[in-house]
Amino acid sequence: MDKYVIKGGNPLVGEVEIGGAKNAALAILTAAIMTDETVLVENIPDVSDINVMLEAISVIGATVERVDRHSVRINGSTIGSVSVDYEFIKKIRASYYLLGALLGKYKRAEVPLPGGCNIGSRPIDQHLKGFRALGANVTIRHGVIYASAEDLHGAHIFLDMVSVGATINIMMAAAMARGNTIIENAAREPHVVDAANFLNSMGANIKGAGTDVIRIRGVERLHKTSYTIVPDMIEAGTYMFAAAATRGDVLIKNVIPKHLDSMTAKLEEIGCEVEEFDDAVRICAKKRLGKTHVKTLPYPGFPTDMQPQISVALCLANGTSIVTESIFENRFKYADELTRMGANIKVEGNTAIIDGCELLTGARVSAPDLRAGAALVIAGLAAEGVTVVDDIIYILRGYEDFDLKLRGLGAEMERVSDEREIQKFRLRVG
Repeated sequence: MDKYVIKGGNPLVGEVEIGGAKNAALAILTAAIMTDETVLVENIPDVSDINVMLEAISVIGATVERVDRHSVRINGSTIGSVSVDYEFIKKIRASYYLLGALLGKYKRAEVPLPGGCNIGSRPIDQHLKGFRALGANVTIRHGVIYASAEDLHGAHIFLDMVSVGATINIMMAAAMARGNTIIENAAREPHVVDAANFLNSMGANIKGAGTDVIRIRGVERLHKTSYTIVPDMIEAGTYMFAAAATRGDVLIKNVIPKHLDSMTAKLEEIGCEVEEFDDAVRICAKKRLGKTHVKTLPYPGFPTDMQPQISVALCLANGTSIVTESIFENRFKYADELTRMGANIKVEGNTAIIDGCELLTGARVSAPDLRAGAALVIAGLAAEGVTVVDDIIYILRGYEDFDLKLRGLGAEMERVSDEREIQKFRLRVG
């Protein structure tokens, strides 16, 4: 099992290029099967979640042609099955988007209940509520969701809670339903907007994405398109907080600064210098960080996917900070790992109380999920001594070339596969 081994203490300095948004790409690659014509999707990140999704699409019969590392052509005319294999679903939660895509196009779908990172309860009741409102008969038998509709029709749907997955899934199904659909209390995340823009580029009629009311007029068919995925705001945010935690100076390129507002606001609040450009942002941390309070909220609030990363930075801040997690209840599983590195972090329910310390020290830690894994790497970069991060399979799900990009900023780290390679690294870095 691969690991990262890190010698901390170096401030990150330089430039880093951000790739396409994983969460947008997962929805868009699924929506690409909704036309029988060939779709070209560019700026997809080369991460394991994306590769699993492409394999799942291929296995149900779609033609998937990898043009290069970051581009793919998909043709859904060859799909021969609306039944998705559990092997793919247990690996990535977002494969539930195949429900909306297949239901919209073929008026039936069979998809096992989803897996993914264990960060807390993420029920899909809002997805199913939406499909039923559109006229689908939805049942769950033996762990599989069966959805079918003789007449998929428009509906007025009010989501009980803001859900990115439900918003996108219902939007896909409604795009090819008869009549008009309104989704109220819709998620506003940039990847919801990107999925809507992609569907519109194929001939869908979706208005209001990015607001809490989305209006969809169903169309009979969708057509070919070429589309470029939006930059990944979570990847960008991860490097922003890595720069802050290591007291570095990093220019993060290929971003949409507006998407990063909640993060840049917190970085400025804790004492970083933030400089925005048209498609880049520079983070400079010249002194010890200050304390703050943060609460995760749906976009445009502070993202739950950035909560572990800011917590690491606050572990090194001057004073006591409070981090409240309002989206997922299991998101603090990394706290015990940070404690092994000398952090003073106490979790009570959905709140972490963090007493900042002068220094973290290297230790052997294990990534409990994707974003917490990235946060532990940041902790290792900021710590004194050597840190080994196990279970990086989670990190590889969402970060392309994480170790290479960090080394380009001056990090001393390697991806290794056994204890012998860890010892070699320790001897080399002293």
